[in-house]
Formats: sequence, structure tokens, C-alpha cells
Amino acid sequence: MSAGRPIRVLVVDDSPLARALIRTQIEAAAGLEVCAETGNGREALRLTQELAPDIITMDLQMPGMGGLEAIAEIMSTRATPILVVSDLADARNAMAAVAHGALDALPKEALGDASRLAQRLRTLAGVPVIRHIRRPQAPAALAPAAPEPRRHRAQVVAIAASTGGPHALAQILAALPPDFPAPLLIAQHIADGFAQAMAAWLDGLCPLPVAVAEPGEALRPGRVHIADPGQHLGVDHEQRIQLSPRAAGDIYRPSCDHLLESVAAHYGARAVGVILTGMGRDGARGLLAMRRAGAPTIAQDEASSVIFGMNREAIVAGAAAEVLALAEIPPRLCTLTGAVAPAPS
Repeated sequence: MSAGRPIRVLVVDDSPLARALIRTQIEAAAGLEVCAETGNGREALRLTQELAPDIITMDLQMPGMGGLEAIAEIMSTRATPILVVSDLADARNAMAAVAHGALDALPKEALGDASRLAQRLRTLAGVPVIRHIRRPQAPAALAPAAPEPRRHRAQVVAIAASTGGPHALAQILAALPPDFPAPLLIAQHIADGFAQAMAAWLDGLCPLPVAVAEPGEALRPGRVHIADPGQHLGVDHEQRIQLSPRAAGDIYRPSCDHLLESVAAHYGARAVGVILTGMGRDGARGLLAMRRAGAPTIAQDEASSVIFGMNREAIVAGAAAEVLALAEIPPRLCTLTGAVAPAPS
């Protein structure tokens, strides 16, 4: 993508109405243009090869070759940034699309706010992507980690993530043992309506139970609680889930800072804080609060990140005690909680 020229977008959707809406929003936005549009996945493959768009908006339910198959083909032949734009009813497939190589997902219901699509396209168009094999692989087996001395074992893990987070979370959670001894709390920036689908998708990939966080729910070892973007996730002094209403002016939904600061306040040094790939600054302040409270803190490194943004801000702020590659995070969590990482298979 050359500096000074518009970002070229390939629009893929079998609905003429949806294509017209997306095209109108793109053409009205500065620095964006539609280079082509089509209503089926097979044609999308051809256009990607011929036109080399900077980014693709991809529907999932289309006749013939659907979006999931098209994404897998594109990522195995000519890797291109892809933003899934699908109905909320297809949210679980949208999460599967992320596993196939799509960078992010936006519900069609969100197109009522024209700025959201344009902003997302501008952000993702410059993200380097790599070729993926057609069938996503399970994460590589990790060497067993030595248990941390008992006095240092963390009792809860708090994770913050944004763009690229679903894939990173899948890699981390799938590499943890089924008897992981601490609850995990996750604030992942995600579109309204997608949290339940993401939880169900992750639940099917990892040995730990994953669900959307419920108010007043007790924290139990090995359970993964996902924040719904409609509410901010935290904990209370009784070590139960506490949900706070989202304010109209909140930039980040759900707030990573809110989660990490809440855990810092109620767990102090008995927690672990992790900040993963993502855009913006959310989470840096909260991770710093955790480090100042004595908790071990980890930031994903640049090389393994889709977007080196939130984690970079945390590193610059001095909030991260350790900077680790994505594959190094699961065994480190096992060490800090006293778990034993799965042996190589």
C-alpha cells in the first residue's frame, strides 16, 4: 500500500443491498475506495489475485463458495487483510473466520454508524498478514513448566486484548492444562453481540470451560470469564464477578483498564496481568496498577502481535515486567500459578 493513494477495498457480499450500503460508506470516507465488488467467494478469489486489494470486507453466508472457505483459500494463496462483515446471527462463524485468518469481525447491525466501518478498514489495511495453511493447526505442544514456589502462586489471571486477540486467546487457552488452578478474566474489545459467540468458540477449542461473565458469579479455578462489551468486567472484595454499566462516552468496550485495575485493587500481588495484541492505549494504565500492586505482569511481544499497540503502550509505560512471545505465555502462566504445562505430545 503506497503512501498517498487511497486504501483499495474489495467488497464481498451476496446481498446487493448490503454491498450498496458498504460501498456508499466507503466512498464517503476519506482515503478509501472500492476497487471491486462481488457476491460470491469464488469470484472473490479471482479478484483478489487480479487486483491485489489492500483489504477485503467478507460476508460469510453466500451461495457456492461461502465466506469461510474463501477466507481459507485467500489466506493460503494471496494473504490479504480481511474484515468479516456478517449478521449477528452468524457470530459464531465470524469467530471461526478469525481462526481461518480474518483479522476482525463487524456485525452488519453496526453499519448504522458509518464511521465504525471506515475506522476499522483504515486500521486493518496496514496490518501485515501471513499465509495460513487451509486447516488451522492446534497450538504446538509446550515443554512442562516447573511449578512456582507456593508462596508466589497467583490466584487469578486477568487478560486484556483487542485486534488480533481472539486468535491469541485461542492459542493461550488451548495450551493450558485442564486442571489449571486459577480463574481467568478476559476483557477483549469486540462488537456488541459477539461475546457469546466468542465464548462458545473458545469453549470448543480449549480444555477449560469458557463463558460470558455473569454478575455475582464466584471465581473458581480453571474457569474462563469473558467480558460482554455492554458492561465492564471487574471483581469485588468477595472475589466475585462485578459488572459495571458501560457509559455512552466510553471509547473502549469492554474496558481493559477497568478489569486490570479492579484485579489490582482486590488481589494485589496474588494475580497475574497479561496484555495482548491490540489497537490503542487501553490496558496500559491497568497493567501498571497491577505491577505497582506487586503482581507479575506480561506483555505480548511485537513479533507475535497482529497490532503492536496496547501492549507497546504498556511496555513504554513500564507496566510489563516481562515481554514474551505468544507461545511463551501459556507456560509462564503455568509457572506463576503452580500448574504443570501439558507435556509435548
